[in-house]
Amino acid sequence: MLRAEHIGIAVKDLSISIPLFEKLLNTPCYKMESVESEKVNTAFFQKGETKIELLESPDENSVIAKFIERKGEGMHHIAFEVENIEKEIKRLMAEGFQVLNEVPRKGADNKLVCFLHPKGTNGVLIELCQGIQ
Repeated sequence: MLRAEHIGIAVKDLSISIPLFEKLLNTPCYKMESVESEKVNTAFFQKGETKIELLESPDENSVIAKFIERKGEGMHHIAFEVENIEKEIKRLMAEGFQVLNEVPRKGADNKLVCFLHPKGTNGVLIELCQGIQ
């Protein structure tokens, strides 16, 4: 793994959360994006090397909506950038980690992504991401 790429935070309403995080971080939201395959709207912030991704669901049946229903708004995942996502998936599976999607899929911010089940990572959902060239 190369570095922590971003922290994902589940929110109910981007129209409320974006201004809150703009004030909190003292920086504007630099990008908003809808990811239809994940049924999620995202907003990104960057402060130094740290990126924050807010995740809002327009669909009550999506993973994010169900997460908020169970746990409330808050930290959803930590993403780690990898050089070769397919290789890293194979390595982690061989180490015994449960991969939620063995085939990487297109995520937000022009990235290929896959997730590790939080049951095997001390309760934290881990995202692996690799930029798409």
